Amino acid sequence: MSRFQNRTADSLRDISLEWDFQPGADASLLIRMGGTHVICGISVEDSVPPFLKDSGQGWITAEYGMLPCATNTRYRREIGGRSGRTYEIQRLIGRSLRMMVDLSTIGERTLRVDCDVLNADGGTRTASITGGALALRHVLQKLVNNGELAELPKILPVAAISVGIIDGEAWLDLDYAEDSRAEVDANFVMSGDGRWIEIQSTAEGVPFSSESFAAMTGLAEKGIGKLFQLWKE
Repeated sequence: MSRFQNRTADSLRDISLEWDFQPGADASLLIRMGGTHVICGISVEDSVPPFLKDSGQGWITAEYGMLPCATNTRYRREIGGRSGRTYEIQRLIGRSLRMMVDLSTIGERTLRVDCDVLNADGGTRTASITGGALALRHVLQKLVNNGELAELPKILPVAAISVGIIDGEAWLDLDYAEDSRAEVDANFVMSGDGRWIEIQSTAEGVPFSSESFAAMTGLAEKGIGKLFQLWKE
């Protein structure tokens, strides 16, 4: 089976970034990865959760949501409370983004990253991490420019990508149609120095071998390496 737009197994979808998509945010970015489009907006709050009060340490947290018409069939708004899937995804995003900086260097403030999916075509959580990390770097620079931080903290780039096994072959950056037929589905989060932050992998049909896992890991490392080029643009 050939891939959409004749992509090779090791190629990413087309990527574009649109900065300052939400003027009311302290920093915002619309990241497009193929048919998946996610707004990453950051709000700076001059307070921290109670467990960090008077600690001199800041906090980075994330919220994730999918708009009703992001998918082919209407996605019901989570008015009565977030689903388990949503909580799991936003906790993953928050954990990943907290790896970027020493929280003691940002002062007692909270950087709240809202990731809202406009269009979902696979890889929404990984696009949220990749876009959220870029937006987070941007807001930290703005805090320095505005005199709210004395200097830019040391920032560790972070990016994420999905990989799957389809018909026994590892494919990079799955769209929804590919993800829905994958025998194995995995999400990889990596730091800019080549260390892994989180790996989630699940067999959908039958267990997978160490060789298959190694093939997915190799593709993820290659794909995330390309995503880090966005940090240089």
